[in-house]
Amino acid sequence: MWVFRFLFTETARLLRSTEGRRLLWLALRYGSKPRNQQIDVTFGRYQFRVPDALSFIWQVREIFVDEFYRFHTTSARPVIFDCGTNVGTSVVYFRQAYPNARIVAFEADEQISLVLQNNLRQNQISDVEIVTKAVWINDEGIWFGSDQADSASIFSQTDRKLVPSIRLRDYLLRETRIDMLKMDIEGAETAVLTDCRDALAHVQNMFVEFHAYLDHPQTLAEVVQILEESGFRYYINTSQYRHAPLVNHRYRGNDSMDLQLNIFAYRN
Repeated sequence: MWVFRFLFTETARLLRSTEGRRLLWLALRYGSKPRNQQIDVTFGRYQFRVPDALSFIWQVREIFVDEFYRFHTTSARPVIFDCGTNVGTSVVYFRQAYPNARIVAFEADEQISLVLQNNLRQNQISDVEIVTKAVWINDEGIWFGSDQADSASIFSQTDRKLVPSIRLRDYLLRETRIDMLKMDIEGAETAVLTDCRDALAHVQNMFVEFHAYLDHPQTLAEVVQILEESGFRYYINTSQYRHAPLVNHRYRGNDSMDLQLNIFAYRN
């Protein structure tokens, strides 16, 4: 057994939990499907339409297996802001883990938002406020370009289009308490957090997916400074392992980013 665990540590870990076994089943069934093609998938009691099977499998791993968005709360009706909702995997998790939560979901891409709404409707997940606008520093719109399978970016030059936006700071200041602020907004996070730096005092937990794009400044220090000034403790990890990083300046042959980090911020 120890040899099996040594050689197949990750598989052994996954096999020990229901969600882990479900992830393995998803990978076996859908992992070899063509990239960037819409497909209907089933996981547990949920049925989803997704634009890219492999990206969805990765979402399931982070959200349901590793529970990136799990947080503690004493509120009977926690408030969750989901910025960059994509097709709704995160909303399904939030509703499952926090049945009475008030969820506000922001999705910039109009077509992805339609998929999101259909997925929630199909799985009978209600009481979710969906805002089909980009999270930004004003409400004047923002230019986005297409990127990889499950994301768009303000830095991408491919198929750029102007999408409607909201100023997140205004939404934050309308609340007296926000239990969870999830931010996966593909490169806009530093500008948005900078704009919101005086509006984070009542935010209890945050998840920020940090991105650094080629030919643009790396701004991790600015994000960390904002978290520290706002009184958060934080933990940072990355799933984008690079062999010999002083030589290999990119990961997975990525042509747009050279760094992606997961930042978990919380109050003691």
